[in-house]
Amino acid sequence: MAPMSASAGGSRPFLNRRLAAFGTTIFAEMSALATATGSINLGQGFPDTDGPAEIAEAAARAIRDGRGNQYPPGPGVPELRRAVAAHQERFYGLSYDPDTEVLVTAGATEAIAAALLALLEPGDEVIALEPFYDSYAACIAMAGATRVPVTLRPRDGAFALDLDELRAAVTPRTRLLLLNTPHNPTGTVLGAAELAAVAELAVERDLLVVTDEVYEHLVFAGAHIPLASLPGMRERTVTISSAGKTFSFTGWKVGWVTAPPALVSAVRSAKQFLTYVSSGPFQYAVAEALALPDSYFAAFREGLRARRDLLAAGLEAAGFEVFLPAGTYFVTTDIAPLGESDGIAFCRSLPERCGVVAIPNAVFYDDKEAGRTHVRWAFCKRVDVLEEAVARLGRLAR
Repeated sequence: MAPMSASAGGSRPFLNRRLAAFGTTIFAEMSALATATGSINLGQGFPDTDGPAEIAEAAARAIRDGRGNQYPPGPGVPELRRAVAAHQERFYGLSYDPDTEVLVTAGATEAIAAALLALLEPGDEVIALEPFYDSYAACIAMAGATRVPVTLRPRDGAFALDLDELRAAVTPRTRLLLLNTPHNPTGTVLGAAELAAVAELAVERDLLVVTDEVYEHLVFAGAHIPLASLPGMRERTVTISSAGKTFSFTGWKVGWVTAPPALVSAVRSAKQFLTYVSSGPFQYAVAEALALPDSYFAAFREGLRARRDLLAAGLEAAGFEVFLPAGTYFVTTDIAPLGESDGIAFCRSLPERCGVVAIPNAVFYDDKEAGRTHVRWAFCKRVDVLEEAVARLGRLAR
């Protein structure tokens, strides 16, 4: 068989134009840099320790017992769908039918992709809070829709949503609001008044809403309020969450959608042509994880709070302006006080300078200038790792 020539497929690029602008993710680049330099990786948001041993054992038990080793049901195993419904009732008073209003996905990333592919048509506009997780932009592009960013801006030591700017962004072409709270990368947690205004706007303009709530159990200030719990929102909201962040098993890729039957059916129609099914034995384990006592969720949150404070104090001592997050497991800093003006260049040089890797927030913006000097750090690491990272970053202050 002759090798493929450079002109195979004609003169058109192999990668379709909707995805050509995205290239390799910043996470892959920075993780490779961490490996090549032996640096501490505070860039990619995954824990460096596993979750509860009893949940790992539940997965092993499911494999040994032959549960989930073959294709599980398309909507997810009944045990997990019931557990997700029970979780929503237990924590938020939201009642969902596990048979018609819950869908299990390959992590929250697939849930977002399936929701946007199902609900959008070419020409639709999607409003997303900027900076946004990189898969949002790619999924909107794959659906042929147009993203309209509304920028969270620094104010009083945090990042705030301008509700007037949000309202002004809505046009007759707006189909959907894509909302992430607790928000990655800024750590903002939208409060009751802000969510009420978002709900009022969605009802007034008859908009669909997709909410990414994967950090729902990592709120350090205030409380997480699902948008679906507000008046008029349950019938128009696709709520997404996952097990990875809450139980520290990010490699299992178990996520879920809760929504009214018609919305779940639409998302499932797209999802079945993505992975179809996934994570069979892990679904049984996550069902047990969701039933863990309140003490687990409280201890998990407080453990991350202590690590947040450790890293934030170290970053401040090193000379950064620190925006203390109200949620998630990321801290955003401004590098301008260090005399730096380019976050991407700063992050690429940091491993050689200090032996630490971070992520430049500019890659999460359409408006690159808005995030030019902002850098994100993950604190979901062991205390000793964070202490060593803080010690290395102290070189910047010197």
